[in-house]
Amino acid sequence: MKIAVDAMGADHGPGVVVQGAVAAAGEYGLAIILVGDRDTVDKELAKHPIQGLSLEVVHAASVVEMDDSPVAALRQKPDSSIRIAINLVKEGRAAAVVSAGNTGAAMATTKVVWGAIKGVERPAIATTLPSRKGFSILLDAGANVDCKPFHLLQFAIMGSIYARQVMGVAEPRVGLLNIGAEKIKGNELTKAAYPLLEKADLNFIGNVEGRDVYNGRADVIVCDGFIGNVGLKISEGVAEIITDLLKKEIKGNRLAQAGALLMKPVWERLKKMTDYSEYGGAPLLGINGACIICHGGSNAQAIKNGIRVAHESLQHNLTGHIAQNIVERGTISRLLNNV
Repeated sequence: MKIAVDAMGADHGPGVVVQGAVAAAGEYGLAIILVGDRDTVDKELAKHPIQGLSLEVVHAASVVEMDDSPVAALRQKPDSSIRIAINLVKEGRAAAVVSAGNTGAAMATTKVVWGAIKGVERPAIATTLPSRKGFSILLDAGANVDCKPFHLLQFAIMGSIYARQVMGVAEPRVGLLNIGAEKIKGNELTKAAYPLLEKADLNFIGNVEGRDVYNGRADVIVCDGFIGNVGLKISEGVAEIITDLLKKEIKGNRLAQAGALLMKPVWERLKKMTDYSEYGGAPLLGINGACIICHGGSNAQAIKNGIRVAHESLQHNLTGHIAQNIVERGTISRLLNNV
């Protein structure tokens, strides 16, 4: 079971990707294929003790840049690192793909090369967030800017399966992200999606507000990719400024410095709970394969955990469970007639 890793797409360059892959190969005992410019990847590998680890390099002549359009990536860069990594799965040489590169390109390429699961029109990125009760799964986190009501239904079904099969939540509570808890609240999209979620065989608890994302009210939170991605970026910004302000206040006060030193174990536990790198990457649900999307600014720890998430998705046969569940329920095809 080999995992193909796009070595070239991350914001911080191939160094952090290679470091994370080496750590994953050693800690989890996984076989990893690093896809990218061979000379560059080999130079990075030479910085690490890799004897006894199952690491392979497959050359890719080009890279999909963050500002490349998905269409351009498909048509003009067939030899890119993300395309070759995805091709390796299609060819049976790898079982999953991990990338911190261009998300749109990864989504478009997997959909073209692997195809979508029958009954799923729009794949969605399912990201894990910390909450008071452990974690919540938010989807879509950026794959689909514009959605229709039945797309949110698809996201809810896939998110529930992910929470149950991989995260171990027996009866995932599904909430629809909205501006109010009342059923009548929202825009045209959420108002139309609400009755679809009510009719579906889901543990639907109704609308949830922005403050509910982190308080543990729902296990699966559904929204379109525009709202999901903006919400994540706002959360990142808030976390950064709170950290910076705390450091500034502590730095200028000796008493605060002493208190911070005593609180160090608490800060470390808090950082571990809220650090996105601990959660790794987000699976792209709804395609015929395992593709894990990592944050563009991922460090080595995030890459390592992204590879772990890929391995867990394979172990739990996440793609197979989504496909089987949708077919057995007939939920999407039945409810589409009422849209």
